[in-house]
Amino acid sequence: QVQLVESGGGLVQPGGSLRLSCAASGFTLDYYAIGWFRQAPGKEREGVLCIRSSDGSTYYADSVKGRFTISRDNAKNTVYLQMNSLKPEDKAVYYCAADLFPDFSITTVQDMCVTGYIDGRYLEVWGQGTLVTVSS
Repeated sequence: QVQLVESGGGLVQPGGSLRLSCAASGFTLDYYAIGWFRQAPGKEREGVLCIRSSDGSTYYADSVKGRFTISRDNAKNTVYLQMNSLKPEDKAVYYCAADLFPDFSITTVQDMCVTGYIDGRYLEVWGQGTLVTVSS
């Protein structure tokens, strides 16, 4: 069964850090583009950080530049979202998503993050989400 499972969410004070995990099963993340998305109550989903595995091209939303980074542990088939200097406005349910990103694709990694689509196809695999709350 192909799935992604996020973990690591929780309550953190402003200025604090959290590391979210996105563990894959049923497929190998190495070959997939990975996206982290978030949705706050009453707001639209926002693409936070996306990376294309083939060339390492990465997109960061302006709201998280300089604070969030992505890393992966291929041995664990897991991708991480390191979130530093958290702000109350970072509160949201965070989702990871993955799909193949063909070399011939006309979609940019920014497009992928902003729309959730690659070449007109909705990202195939999504996790269930993990809640991050930033509050004192």
